[in-house]
Amino acid sequence: MIIEGLSKRIAEVIKRQIPDHNSSISVLQHAAAILLNVMLTVIFTLLISAFTGNAKQALISMIGFAVLRQFSGGFHLKTGAGCIAFTTVLFTLVSFVDVNHVTVLVMNVLSLLLVMMFAPSRIEKQSRIPREHYYKLRLISCFIVMLNFGLQSPTLAVIFFIQALSLVHWKGGQAHVMDQQG
Repeated sequence: MIIEGLSKRIAEVIKRQIPDHNSSISVLQHAAAILLNVMLTVIFTLLISAFTGNAKQALISMIGFAVLRQFSGGFHLKTGAGCIAFTTVLFTLVSFVDVNHVTVLVMNVLSLLLVMMFAPSRIEKQSRIPREHYYKLRLISCFIVMLNFGLQSPTLAVIFFIQALSLVHWKGGQAHVMDQQG
């Protein structure tokens, strides 16, 4: 509730400063919450990773996750504070992971399969992209994952796999592909 309250205050200040602005307070609040989530996650992750000596891997994980998530969608936590805490811990932990080439290959293949099956996921309320273009998002997501077959980055392999898992809709212990065109 901290992020939500702060973003509401920011939205109200903006609306008072620019009362004729086309956006409503709720739209401004949503935008402020997104910015706060991203900024605080990046700041906390970089601060922690600077102390652990893993800033490069943490930065790679944040960028890789953000780029893939932009096109593939995925599960969202219910609160901004929960999102900040979870993703900061996630990026920090991933920055410590170092897996061998075989594991990178296996994770790349699994990520690609998950993205092919489930992307884009949970973007209906997050995007204005018409459903008939979802196949393009899937193709871009697949291309992003396939880049790591050449790069062979252990950090990207792990973060892409985690992001790909967030695409799956689980019901009763089984994965379900959402009804989507493409």
